[in-house]
Amino acid sequence: MDEKENPYDMDSSSFDSDRYLEKLLKDCSLKQIMDTEAAVVKDTQTLHSDMQTLVYENYNKFISATDTIRKMKDDFKQMETDVNLLMNKMQSITTFSEQITGTLQGTRSQLCRLSEKHSLLKRLQFLSTLPAKLKALIEEQNYAQAVQDYLHAQKVFAQYGRQPSFDGIQRDCDAIMAELKERLRQDFQRAGNTAQSLTEIGELLLQLDEKTSDLASEMLRCAGKRLHEQIAMLQDQTERDMLEFVDMGIEGFLNDLALVVTSYFDMFVAKHYEHERDDFQENALHELNIFLNQNIDSYLTLVQDRVESDIGFGDTQVMLRALDRLHRRLQAMRNICRGLQVQRNTLDIIIAAAHQLCDAHGKSLRDHFADSLSAVRLSLVSSKSDVATGVNLNDLISNLYVAMVEKIKGVLQDLLIFLRTDWSFNIKAEHKGALCVEGIREQLLIGFLRHIAKTMCGFADASGSSPPNLLLVLSKTCLELEQQGVHVLIALVDDLYEIDSENSATLTHETEICAEMRETAQALLDAYVRLQGTNISQMLRKSVETRDWLNCLEPRSVRAVMKRVVEELGSIEAVVASLYETSSNPGFRTTASSDSSRKTYFSNFNAAKPQYRSNWSNYTPSQLESSYVSNIHRLFSERVDIFTSVEFSKTSIVMGIIKIGLKTLLECVRLRTFSKFGLQQIQVDAHYLQMNLWRFVSDENLVNFLLDEILGSAVHRCLESVLMEPNAVEIICERG
Repeated sequence: MDEKENPYDMDSSSFDSDRYLEKLLKDCSLKQIMDTEAAVVKDTQTLHSDMQTLVYENYNKFISATDTIRKMKDDFKQMETDVNLLMNKMQSITTFSEQITGTLQGTRSQLCRLSEKHSLLKRLQFLSTLPAKLKALIEEQNYAQAVQDYLHAQKVFAQYGRQPSFDGIQRDCDAIMAELKERLRQDFQRAGNTAQSLTEIGELLLQLDEKTSDLASEMLRCAGKRLHEQIAMLQDQTERDMLEFVDMGIEGFLNDLALVVTSYFDMFVAKHYEHERDDFQENALHELNIFLNQNIDSYLTLVQDRVESDIGFGDTQVMLRALDRLHRRLQAMRNICRGLQVQRNTLDIIIAAAHQLCDAHGKSLRDHFADSLSAVRLSLVSSKSDVATGVNLNDLISNLYVAMVEKIKGVLQDLLIFLRTDWSFNIKAEHKGALCVEGIREQLLIGFLRHIAKTMCGFADASGSSPPNLLLVLSKTCLELEQQGVHVLIALVDDLYEIDSENSATLTHETEICAEMRETAQALLDAYVRLQGTNISQMLRKSVETRDWLNCLEPRSVRAVMKRVVEELGSIEAVVASLYETSSNPGFRTTASSDSSRKTYFSNFNAAKPQYRSNWSNYTPSQLESSYVSNIHRLFSERVDIFTSVEFSKTSIVMGIIKIGLKTLLECVRLRTFSKFGLQQIQVDAHYLQMNLWRFVSDENLVNFLLDEILGSAVHRCLESVLMEPNAVEIICERG
């Protein structure tokens, strides 16, 4: 059975309540019947409530609809009256029209003839007044209207020109237009014409049958003069900033150039002239292309000169905004000048500006570095003492290091403006631009870091004229750059400019620069050691050379120069200790060995002790005179390298200075001849040095070996080799 015709479905139109009730009583229990009743009652109440809600919600709509229907009835009544009135009037108009048509039926042909005669008379009147009208228009300088009227009259002359009266009028008009044509030629050739006026005059001359090829050449020549004048005017605008300068060029020169090019193209290239040669359009396009590129090249050369003069002095962002605006304008000109090839563009100028700005920043970095070095040197020279300077050396190094790194970071950030995404140009898209970006890394950053290394190496080569602490500061600065500065700066430039230096075969690797910095730091530190060693050596050499060792008195004290040497080494150690950690060598001691504290320096020692000691005091004078003892001794001694590179540690640096000083003392002793008391004075001095130098070094045996060599040389050069008693030497050294 179809669901729509189900008599038991309350929603169906064929619902039968009696049959539904009968089926319900028959099939359902009492509880089900009661539930069904409750459901029906509930649905009934819900429907009733929904109906009330619907009525309430649409009450206003019902009222509005009623009002609308009432108004429509009134409006239709008025409209019906108006329509009836309009119908009556239309019938009246139709009646009058039929009457007029009937009346004029006989005279229609006559009116047509009169209208034609009237038109002919107007043309004749136009021809008769044309010469006077042309003169008036020319006097008013309304050349375009004069040419238009003349060309319009040519059609009439072509039809009636055989008439004597018309022939005279035509001659007068031709004479007037010949004068106008000559005046237009003069105006066309006049200097100072704008591109707009050249175009307008050129179009008028073409309409007056001027020779096309001559006019094309003359137009480019005259336009070239005008554009050259604008270039000369722009050259004088030096007081304007870059943005105003470019705006003047765009609004004046480039707009005129674009107008000339488009007008020339429309007049001579896009149109075909039957009386010209077949290759006229091709030649005209070639001449136009040459004209366009020559003028753009002249203008861009002027812009490039202005950019070069502003680099390093003006605002880089303003300059790039101007070049971006110029780049957009030239791109638009390329789109307008279809069929023409503009060879030069602003991208070359921008890349050249980037190179020049790199050079300017490179010079700025070098000047800043030179000023920083001068400030450090002045600060060191003006210090009152080395100890006071040692306290401030870390500050000087920190200031020098931070100033260099921050200056380089600022330069890299400044140059990043060339790669902004909102510019219309992208220099990295061009091969030259990509090389320029790599040049920022190689020529600017790497070049400056190498300049730092080379400049600092210059101080090492000329260490005699440099303050010793300056060499120490520069060495420590290079070491800081090698350990972290180089990595930070190269990582920064690679990240900012998106350079893949790791996979490039042409770019300098970070390890190369770090190696150069370390070599420079080593050279400076070695120069510092040599310079300080030379200063110590000069004191020792003068003390040996100026003393009469053959007429010495019995030693009663340590010579003052030895005390001065120990004090100087103490000052040097304090300065170096402020910069370098103590050596991590396990052999380094902070207290004297038991051997160092012995009462006798050159005396018998226990054979079980591994330390090396001299036995000069055990030999008899005859034995001391023999060279066999010293020769055998040297055979079993290790060779001591004096001028070797030192490590970046306090003990290594001070040890290097001590070795140079002791080696100098040894060589000076070998050149002198000593008496008994002179030998004993050397013995006292050597023991004093042994008592005080142990705390500066990590290898006491090396110092003892050199001191032993000094005393041994004095013994060889002594006329009476008698050493002082060890106890007496100890007492003198402790008292001194």
